[in-house]
Amino acid sequence: MRPTAVIFDLDGVLVDSEQLWDRIRRDVVAEFGGQWADGATEVMMGMSTPEWSRYLVEDLGADLSADAAAESVIDRMAQRYETQPPLLPDAAETVTEIARWCPVAIASSAPARIIQTFLDVADLAGTVRYAVSSEQVGAGKPAPDVYLDAARGLGVDAAECVAVEDSGNGLRAAVAAGMTVFAVPNPHFPPAEHALRDVHRVLGALAELPGAVRALT
Repeated sequence: MRPTAVIFDLDGVLVDSEQLWDRIRRDVVAEFGGQWADGATEVMMGMSTPEWSRYLVEDLGADLSADAAAESVIDRMAQRYETQPPLLPDAAETVTEIARWCPVAIASSAPARIIQTFLDVADLAGTVRYAVSSEQVGAGKPAPDVYLDAARGLGVDAAECVAVEDSGNGLRAAVAAGMTVFAVPNPHFPPAEHALRDVHRVLGALAELPGAVRALT
């Protein structure tokens, strides 16, 4: 297979933000009278903003509207990105290198505001050709919608794309979209073994990606 595009997840792949999302959501739930539940972190991985904000209210009992819960969490995340962006090692360099010979996109469960803030602080706004949030396509991961939209946004066939993911729900979404999937497991929230069964290859670090993609051609 000769890939025509590479589509990156954001959280856990390009930014070390999974723990930050988790901490901020826990703070919001506690501040508004809710109760965190075992497994809540894993359940929300890949959810779109409308999905996880409803979960904070309806399942964890935060005493505010879903819209207000989303606004509170996203505002705090945006402040952290603007003051101390949690870029992972080699993230910007890897995207830039691949973009020299292959169009790249971002397909993320992060809100569009957070994706744009990342692109600005990482100086990648002119490099990433298309970026989409699952909140813009209706269904979050593990549904394939956000990956299929990213392929359409680049004007390529999903089956000719490489997807780069870290979480179980993200891996399932990319596989369901029919893409060749590279896993870069998040050490803090590693995917279950069964989620890795259908991926093309598991990488030890993001810096390995350019060579791995080139090996497909």
